[in-house]
Amino acid sequence: MAMVTVFRASISRSLPTSFPNLLSSSSNRNSIPKKHRLLCYAASSQTKTIRSEVSFCIGTHLIPHPKKVERGGEDAFLVSDYNGGVIAVADGVSGWAEQNVDPSLFPQELMANASCLVEDEEVNYDPQILIRKAHAATSAVGSATVIVAMLETNGTLKIANVGDCGLRAIRGDRIIFSTSPQEHYFDCPYQLSSEMVGQTYLDAVVSRVEVMEGDTIVMGSDGLFDNVFDHEIVSTVAGHGDVAAAAKALANLASIHSTNSEFESPYSLEARSKGFDVPFWKKVLGMKLTGGKLDDITVIVGQVVRSQHISLLAEDQTIEAHTEQENKLES
Repeated sequence: MAMVTVFRASISRSLPTSFPNLLSSSSNRNSIPKKHRLLCYAASSQTKTIRSEVSFCIGTHLIPHPKKVERGGEDAFLVSDYNGGVIAVADGVSGWAEQNVDPSLFPQELMANASCLVEDEEVNYDPQILIRKAHAATSAVGSATVIVAMLETNGTLKIANVGDCGLRAIRGDRIIFSTSPQEHYFDCPYQLSSEMVGQTYLDAVVSRVEVMEGDTIVMGSDGLFDNVFDHEIVSTVAGHGDVAAAAKALANLASIHSTNSEFESPYSLEARSKGFDVPFWKKVLGMKLTGGKLDDITVIVGQVVRSQHISLLAEDQTIEAHTEQENKLES
């Protein structure tokens, strides 16, 4: 059974220490455990095959909206060690609060359902089908944007995205893949909903990216990408060798930018491009719309790491021993 953990946003901190098997309490870092097998064969004629596989090493950080700290924010995410690793973020739509509905409940249940379905046969390690089944199983009232990424051990990263949560794949000093937000209009993203008017898994943008050892995946809610430019993401990741430190640094940078009224953020630039700006009299004075966007900020940083599985093939006679047994075998 793969380890799966679902989190909701909480007071600005790294992931809780109550999940020692998933993220270490000291570094908030998860090297997703793989079953490195030493295959021993009782045969005189042998052929050695070395099969390389990849998985995620993951760090995360959450910072709720300043006005939602006590409630823990409205983002939720999951991390699973199944196969090469599964990561996902769901961002609750805050407008539901106007109808006395807690916007955090829908994304939390959506991620909880997704965590239960990661290994489902019908899902078949397909992020779009995982979204379909998790959405169908969610009974809470509300809506959320969502992104899911599943890493195959052969290096294929499969992504399904509904709305404006995002993902960047970084190789060295450049971004090799980037998702694009889906919006009905400015600041109104596509979203899965408890109501019939929302989008479905069929509206998801589905992508496949071939990654390799050393690549870094940055996933987050729009609280990250509305406040941090891509070049800042690349430089921040490059400046932190540890994934937990990188996730924390990105979340903190987004938080700082979100409260800076003079910062020309990705959000303010997009707003101006869509015709939103300061009143005319302010334009006459040379003023323009600037500033970040206050929001919940969820960041997941996954580094692609490699492991080797060694097989000795001979006459179909096999004895399997896991790496944790190697000391016994050698003694």
